[in-house]
Amino acid sequence: MRCEQLHLNSGLLISSFYFRNPMLIALSIIVALALIVWAFLNFNPQFGAKVNKDLVKRYSESPQWNGKIFENQSETLMDINLKTLPGLLKQQFTGRKLRSPEHALPIIPFDQEAFNQNPDKPKFIWYGHSVLLLQLNGKNLLIDPMLGPNAAPIAPFAVKRFSDNTLDIIDQLPPIDMLLMTHDHYDHLDYASIKKLKSKVDTWYVALGVSRHLEAWGIPAETISEFDWWDSKTFEGIDITFTPSRHFSGRGISDRAKCLWGGWVFKTANHNIYWSGDSGYDEHFKEVGERLGPFDWGFMECGQYNELWHPIHMFPEETVQSSIDAKVNISVPVHWGGFPLALHTWKDPIERFTDSAKAQDQKISTPEIG
Repeated sequence: MRCEQLHLNSGLLISSFYFRNPMLIALSIIVALALIVWAFLNFNPQFGAKVNKDLVKRYSESPQWNGKIFENQSETLMDINLKTLPGLLKQQFTGRKLRSPEHALPIIPFDQEAFNQNPDKPKFIWYGHSVLLLQLNGKNLLIDPMLGPNAAPIAPFAVKRFSDNTLDIIDQLPPIDMLLMTHDHYDHLDYASIKKLKSKVDTWYVALGVSRHLEAWGIPAETISEFDWWDSKTFEGIDITFTPSRHFSGRGISDRAKCLWGGWVFKTANHNIYWSGDSGYDEHFKEVGERLGPFDWGFMECGQYNELWHPIHMFPEETVQSSIDAKVNISVPVHWGGFPLALHTWKDPIERFTDSAKAQDQKISTPEIG
């Protein structure tokens, strides 16, 4: 009895000391928060896989790797700093209604019969932002299939898609002969979408560095081919080349620019198609046109731009100019109509693009979503 009373008194003394010591309470809270953050950063599958020594050795074989990160052809710096950040944050929380449509944008349901007609004739379906289903040589190619509802799954505030239930589209899609990825940003490489797609895809062509994420999510390494700029492979009569763009990459706080970024060119005996990938305006568009053009269609980045990050995302007028530089016959604007990832109104990309195309005599196509 006296022993039990002693233990009880000791416990009360410790509890009393603990709760009367604010420094100890504060330290405990800090340690708990640190453990939560550490667990979130290390075990949340959204981040994909980290870079290790073996991967660095492989990346070091790329001319784009400077010893620590991948680099653009031109110096690429964004103007986000302590001076510009307050104004950016103020704009972020004002005028938000105009950055998204009032109602969810409809998506035309997949029509399998129509899509499978005339397999020798190229056709495509755009699903908003940068998701494209392309049929070429009778083969179905799926590019950057981010069909999830949120472009910022690790952030405290969601960046919601303009359309509803887009993950369900994956269940409607035809068999996918190949899936292609331009880089590893969340608005292009989506964990939820990959989980649904991995049983539908046997062949993956991806930018150098993307494979580590896919393998961490259960995609067999032997089904994945990684590409450096200007690397080419032939698939079912389609010559596929990974082309330069001006952008960056990363999914966490320590992997910025540790995956390459770029676009794709698809060339058959009768057709030639260009997918620009995310990019700021630069000389590479002329180089792509001279080396691989002219192109029947060019799917060109148009959206999510701002003066502060102009080097990595074109203004719509530059989207038109890049189409001309790359020798594109018909230009199709993508990277818009999906998410409010910049401060412009959601219609601004398409309005400025169509006005500029008309002024410069550039042929365009502006399909509905789906």
